[in-house]
Amino acid sequence: VQAAPAARRPPLRRVPLAAGAVVVLALLAASLAVGGYDITPRSLLHDGAAREMFLISRVPRTAALVLAAAAMGVSGVVMQVLVQNRFVEPTTTGSSQWAALGIVLLAVVRPGAPTPVRMVVATGFAFAGTLVFLGVLRRVSLRSSVVVPLVGIMLGSVVGAATTYLASENDLLQMLSSWRSGGFSGIVRGGYEPLWVVALVVLAVYVTADRFTVAGLGRDVATNLGLHHARVVFVGTAAVALATGVTAVVVGFVPFLGLVVPNVVSLLRGDDVRRNLPWVVLASVALIVLCDLIGRTVVFPLEVPASVVLGAVGATAFVVLLLRRRGSLRG
Repeated sequence: VQAAPAARRPPLRRVPLAAGAVVVLALLAASLAVGGYDITPRSLLHDGAAREMFLISRVPRTAALVLAAAAMGVSGVVMQVLVQNRFVEPTTTGSSQWAALGIVLLAVVRPGAPTPVRMVVATGFAFAGTLVFLGVLRRVSLRSSVVVPLVGIMLGSVVGAATTYLASENDLLQMLSSWRSGGFSGIVRGGYEPLWVVALVVLAVYVTADRFTVAGLGRDVATNLGLHHARVVFVGTAAVALATGVTAVVVGFVPFLGLVVPNVVSLLRGDDVRRNLPWVVLASVALIVLCDLIGRTVVFPLEVPASVVLGAVGATAFVVLLLRRRGSLRG
């Protein structure tokens, strides 16, 4: 009797994490070097204006790219584990759209509100929107996992329509349009620092990754294993809402990042959440920095917002993943 062949290891498991970090560092160096203002290592040493521009604009922009990417990538992982569906993330569950509604509503009620207040309101609305999505899933019997993100997109579209109407009635369409473009061109020193909050969220998710993995097995299994399922879901939802709200206030709309990257990493490395999280962060940073570089160079010296490029890439990947899922179900 012949022995069964050994299970094939996912290809990315053979790649050291350091190699991925080197690629990301190279992209970050390119991000620091590209821009309308010519900055070279020599100018940084001898030109005070170039050095000041580098510290005021280039470094904060690159830091914002890293933090926003990490936040949205990890949020996607948490949502997919808790909902037990690979096609969900903040922009396909309506969380981001609810955050936008909170931002616009606050602009109507209290124009000029400080950034911390806007963050709290956006986080609260994102949290409420995520709970609405989870509540709908509990009450609707869905035979196909493909329908789950469609429900979230539908809810997000309804909220988005209400947001657009509210913005049009209060002459805030330009602000809403700027938010939806999700560009990083306006990020400067003194404006991106709230994003460091999401670094704490990413760290907390990594520390508690095992609990999220168990919670993803379902309420009954998690309870039998001694885990308070409802509490973990609440904490995970709060973490996603905080990351989404803060990112929405500082950066704007960042679509599909939390959908594409976790799925690709899972395909290449398997489903170990804790071991995958560093790769999710690295891949998320690499993707958004690459999209930002494309947007900054394709029509130089003008700029295409990174989220526009990311939306095109993410939408294509979303369709491919849906078709791949459909083909696997038929097979």
